[in-house]
Order: sequence, then structure tokens, then C-alpha cells
Amino acid sequence: RDKNTQGCIMYHELYDLLLAVAIGAIIGAEREYHSKSAGLRTMIMVSLSSCLFTIISLKIGVENPDRLAANVLTGLGFLGAGVILKDENRISGITTATTIWMTAALGMAAGAGYEILSIWATLMVMVVLVLLMYVQRGIESLNQERNYEIVCPFEKHELNHYESLFKQYKLKVMHSSQRKVEQQISGRWVLMGSAKNHQKLTLHLLNDQNIQELSF
Repeated sequence: RDKNTQGCIMYHELYDLLLAVAIGAIIGAEREYHSKSAGLRTMIMVSLSSCLFTIISLKIGVENPDRLAANVLTGLGFLGAGVILKDENRISGITTATTIWMTAALGMAAGAGYEILSIWATLMVMVVLVLLMYVQRGIESLNQERNYEIVCPFEKHELNHYESLFKQYKLKVMHSSQRKVEQQISGRWVLMGSAKNHQKLTLHLLNDQNIQELSF
């Protein structure tokens, strides 16, 4: 009878591990499809390791289960930091970093025996990652922030002309800076507006013969 009980427990734990693999594979496939730094294998390993840590901790007996969650998430902190990248114009990888944490939480839920909860939470994660991406794109098309840098020969009030141009294309200046080096003057602007207006401005700037360098 004890052997049967142990066998049932073992199969249940195996089921939880396989569920964790499936959860990691589903989320990882979405990240892999979008060519993110943490893809299929990474998400599977995160989910599976979190599940296994939870199962082992429950079997050996942990006095304070809340420490388990804290330690697992702290240990995954370096993975999240590794996928966040910063360049001159933007910070990327934040969604992937938070997805790693969420995948770990789902693996822990599976390991703790909350299979239904982990399945429903996985569906919610996929809704956020897949469906809400289109909502985000729609919002960005209406109002988005872009960085522009213009370098041109130094002439008095030359850059003021471009600030008037931004207003003409209904783009709001959020931040600006200027710098003069020898016979050149450069300006940097952070502009807010619709994607359509950004495209019109970019086309105008590309055809401006006075601009020596342009980044956007």
C-alpha cells in the first residue's frame, strides 16, 4: 500500500515536471518566434528548474515556504538583468525579463501542485504577449516617442528652423539639446506624435540639402 502511495506521488510529481516543460515551451516558442534573447530552451529551463526546486523543497520540508519563492526569484535576477539592453534611443528587453520571472512563478505553481492555476495563468500570459501586442502597436501608431539628431553647417538660427518644422508636422518637443563643434552645429530632439507625422517629418529631413548627418 505504501509502495502504491509512493508510486502515485512519483507520477504526480512527474506530471508536474512535464506540465512545467509544456508551460516553458509555450511561452518560449512565442519569445523565439519574435527572436528574443531568452527563447524556447531558456524558458523551458526556467520553468522546469523552478518546478523542481519547489518539489524538492516541499519534500525535504521548508519551515517558511515564502523564502522559497524569494530565493528562486532572486536567483533569476541575473537572467533578467542579462536580457535588458540600453542604447542611445531606447531600452529593450524589459518584457522578456518580466516574462522570465513570470515563467518561474508558473513553474513554481506547477511544482506546488496548483496545476489548474498554472494553466490558467499561462493562458493569461499568452494573451498579454500575443493579443495585447496588437493593442500596443495601435497605441504607438497614434502617439509614439522618437529621437532625432541633425548635424548641419553652423548658421545663426539654423536649428530654430527645424523646431518650427516640428510644430508644422504636429510633433511635440519633449526634450532638446544643441552642440557646436567648429563649423558644425548639432541638435538632438525627443519628439512625441503619431507615426504618420513622424514619417512625414523623416521624409522631409531626408530631402533637406542643408543636413549633413541625420539619425532617427
